[in-house]
Amino acid sequence: MKELHIISFNYPYPPSYGGIIDVYYKIKALSDLGIKIHLHCFVDKIPVKIDPEIEGITESVFFYEKKKNFLLYFSKTPFAAAIRDSEALLKNLEKFKAPILFEGLQTTHIIKFLKDSRHKLYLRHHNNETAYYKGLSLSEKNILKKIVYSIESLKYKGYQEKLLKKFETVFCLSEKEYNEVNIYSGNAQLIHIFHGNQSVKQLDKKGNYFLFHGDLTTADNKKALIETIDLFKTLPQYKLIVASDRANEDIKKRMSAVENITLTPILTTENLHHLLENAHANILISYQNSGTKVKLFNTLYNSRFVIINGNITDNPALKDLCLYGADMAEIRQQIISSAEKDYNDTEKRKQILEKTHSDHTKAEEMVKIIFKN
Repeated sequence: MKELHIISFNYPYPPSYGGIIDVYYKIKALSDLGIKIHLHCFVDKIPVKIDPEIEGITESVFFYEKKKNFLLYFSKTPFAAAIRDSEALLKNLEKFKAPILFEGLQTTHIIKFLKDSRHKLYLRHHNNETAYYKGLSLSEKNILKKIVYSIESLKYKGYQEKLLKKFETVFCLSEKEYNEVNIYSGNAQLIHIFHGNQSVKQLDKKGNYFLFHGDLTTADNKKALIETIDLFKTLPQYKLIVASDRANEDIKKRMSAVENITLTPILTTENLHHLLENAHANILISYQNSGTKVKLFNTLYNSRFVIINGNITDNPALKDLCLYGADMAEIRQQIISSAEKDYNDTEKRKQILEKTHSDHTKAEEMVKIIFKN
């Protein structure tokens, strides 16, 4: 029986945003291959019960509360890693002799306390955290948050350089990070995002609106949405739906001032898929260069046209399935031209997505590497 510890930075259900989508559907795909998963989750508050969707794909589940000590901001360790520290986790890892897959560098603080001989260590490298926090700092308007993100970026620079060589394999999400890790530590393996989609939807040639969806608590998404709102002010003939469960009062006020923009909650995966299926085109913009965004897969599998800027993906095959704009002027032109087009790309997408980006194929690759002996 093949067993695997997975240490997640959060509880992976519901799979409602980028990194957690990757965690949940990876567990599901590995479980489908017969791997017994011992899942360890760092959470703000321990849930009353485990969702049946998680119970059905794991052998055991353990929870650990993230530390709530603001003094950890002054630690040399990045704050996101310092708050994910637990003696109980170390004891639970010793219950089962199995490889450990760390989900992101923020879960790796306990490595220095592990007994070296008991476990082989693997990392799912979700981000180049130095670049990620630098990007957040540049996008953030709040001065205090800008400073905090900048300091976190500097802390991660030394932290990730020190740790990357400790892993048997670092599973990277993107070509960019794969190349960075391989140059530095020579242990990188490219495994693209797990996304949960199985087949490309067959859709009519026209949709009803343009769609922007995402977590509006992140500085990157907020900046992208503000740019998109300003764009649609100049395009009153087109309807934009903004789908999010997290929008602050400032964002709501900006949208309510524009007649052709509507805010709607996502609530469930089914509702998100309904919104995607009825959209004519999706607006995907990012100001952070961190590989392929998971929302790109959701839109390519479940919707029609996808309009992107350069930071949404570094994968040429995926970029070829989208309409590209180098800046907001070009994005605007793509909105206008796509509104007049019929959508006919289903077969092209099936050939690329279902053959090379299925979760099952990626899980098989990981299993061959982790359990090669």
